[in-house]
Amino acid sequence: MSTPVMHDPRAARAALLRDTNFRWMMVGGAISMLGDQFTLIALPWLVLQLTGDALTLGLTIALMGVPRAIFILVGGALVDRYSPKRVLMLTKYANAFLLGLLAALVLTHQVTMPLVYALALGIGLASAFSIPSGSSMLPNVVAPHQLQMANGMMMSMRVLTALAGPLLAGLLIAFSSHDPAPAGGAGMTDARGLGIAFALDAVSFAVTVWTLHQVQMHPGAVRAAPQRVLAAVGDGLAMVWRDVEMRSAFIYWGVMSFVVGGAMQVAMPLLASSRLGGVAALGLVMGAHAAGNLAGMGLSSLKGDFRIGTFGTTLLLLDAVAGVVLMCMGSVGAAWQAAALMLLLGLLSGFTQVAVFTWIQRRVAREMLGRTMSIFMFILMGLAPLAASLTGLSMQYLDLTQLFVGAGLFLLAGTLAAFALTPMRVMNDSKSATISALTPDA
Repeated sequence: MSTPVMHDPRAARAALLRDTNFRWMMVGGAISMLGDQFTLIALPWLVLQLTGDALTLGLTIALMGVPRAIFILVGGALVDRYSPKRVLMLTKYANAFLLGLLAALVLTHQVTMPLVYALALGIGLASAFSIPSGSSMLPNVVAPHQLQMANGMMMSMRVLTALAGPLLAGLLIAFSSHDPAPAGGAGMTDARGLGIAFALDAVSFAVTVWTLHQVQMHPGAVRAAPQRVLAAVGDGLAMVWRDVEMRSAFIYWGVMSFVVGGAMQVAMPLLASSRLGGVAALGLVMGAHAAGNLAGMGLSSLKGDFRIGTFGTTLLLLDAVAGVVLMCMGSVGAAWQAAALMLLLGLLSGFTQVAVFTWIQRRVAREMLGRTMSIFMFILMGLAPLAASLTGLSMQYLDLTQLFVGAGLFLLAGTLAAFALTPMRVMNDSKSATISALTPDA
C-alpha cells in the first residue's frame, strides 16, 4: 500500500520534525557544517599568510582535490556495499584528528607548507568517502515522500551555517591577537585566530560522531550485492551513461565546475586580499553568497514548480544569468559591490539546488544511490580543485578582471552549447524510481 503524501506543507514539515532520526541528523549536520565554514575561510588564509602566493594556494586546493577525485567513486561503491552511516562515522574520526593536528601546529607556530600539503591530502582523502556517504544518508532515514522537504531543510541549514560561519571565522581571525610568528612562521600574524578556527572544526567533527550514533537507518535499507569494488564502480558509471538525460547533465555540470568552480576558489580569496580589505571582507562576501542561497531555497519552496519551458531549459537560463554576473565581478572595487553580486549568484544557485538533488535521488534506485551521488559530487567537487592549480598558474599571466570575465564568458558559452547540442533542453522532472520501488501499489 502506498504511503500517503501530505499536501499541507506545514503539516508535512511538522511530521518530519517529529521524526527523531531526522532531528538528530539536523543537529549533527548543523554543527558539522558550521565547523566546516571555519576551515573554508582559515585554510586559504593560512596559505596566503605563509606564502602570499596564488600558485601555492591553487596547489594546496588541488592537493585536497586529488585524493578526492581518485577515490570518491570507490567511496560511493563502498557506501552501497556497506552502509553510508558506517562510512561517514569513519570519516568524521579522521577529520577530527587531522584538523586537531593542524590547529596544534598553527598555535605552536610549527606549521610549514609541506605539513599543510600533507594534511590537505589527508583531508581530501577523507572527503572522498564522506561526500557520497553524507549525500546517501537522507534517503535511508526519511520516508520517500518526505525526501524533497528533508533535502530542502538540510540544505537550508547548510546555507544558514554558510551565512554565519564565514562571518564568524573572518571576525575571529581578524580580531584575534596579531602576534608575529617566530622563525619558521615568518609573515603569519593571525596564528591564534587561525588555530582556534581549525580547532573549532575539529571539535565539531568529534561532536557529530556522537550525534550520528543516535541516527537509526531504515530497517529495510537496501544494500548492493557483494562484488569487487572496481566492478561496482563500473556498474555505477554504466548506469549513468545509459541514462541519456543524466549523462548530458553530468557532463555539462562537470565541465562548468572544472573551469568556473576552480577559478572561483582561487579568485575570491585573492579579490578579498588585493581589493576588498582583508579576511573580514572575505567573510562578508562568502556570507552574502550564503544569504542568497537561503533566499533562493526559500523562493524555490514557494515556487518550486517554476519553469521556463522544461526543467533543463530553466537550469541553463539561470546559469546564463550567472555567467553575466561573474563578468561584472571582475570590475568590483569595494566589499559591498562584491557582496551584492555574490548575493545574486547565491540566489540563482539556491533556487535549483533542492530540485537537482531530489531529481537525482528520486531517479536512481536505492542500491545504486551511493555510486550515483559519488559521480555527481565528483564532477562538482572533485574536478574543481584540480582546476584550482591551473588557475593559480594562470594568475601569473592574467589579472583578476580577466579571470572573472573569462570564467563568465565560458559559462555563458557553455549554456548556449548545452542548449543547442545536448538533450538538456528537454530534460524534465521525472517520477521517483525510489518511491515506485518502495511503494509498488502507488
